[in-house]
Amino acid sequence: MKSYRKELFFEVPTRRAFVNITEDVEACLRESGIREGLCLVNAMHITASVFINDDESGLHHDYEVWLEKLAPHEPVSQYRHNGYEDNADAHMKRQVMGREVVVAVTEGKLDFGTWERIFYGEFDGRRKKRVLVKIIGE
Repeated sequence: MKSYRKELFFEVPTRRAFVNITEDVEACLRESGIREGLCLVNAMHITASVFINDDESGLHHDYEVWLEKLAPHEPVSQYRHNGYEDNADAHMKRQVMGREVVVAVTEGKLDFGTWERIFYGEFDGRRKKRVLVKIIGE
């Protein structure tokens, strides 16, 4: 069995964003040479997420509105975590959206459903963060 590991880096200019990273992960898969196996994509920061869904701007807007209702950023004083930081809401948003995804690799391709794409979700941006891609298989 072969194993491949690569870190991808993202720095979004806004506090929150959803970035389609499917092409980045597909490039990793091609680089790995693995044809059959599993691909893990993992946000390596506790205020960021990786998830799979449709690449549709209305859906992304709906996520933004929904997450802000669940864990509003302000007032920051509502959170005990916010002492030196103001990102307690980002930790909660990450918890809801998830830490990682695993995608089957079949015949050298990510084995997706029809509209599935991989996204990096940023909830406390404006600084460099990383995503781990780990692929194992033959």
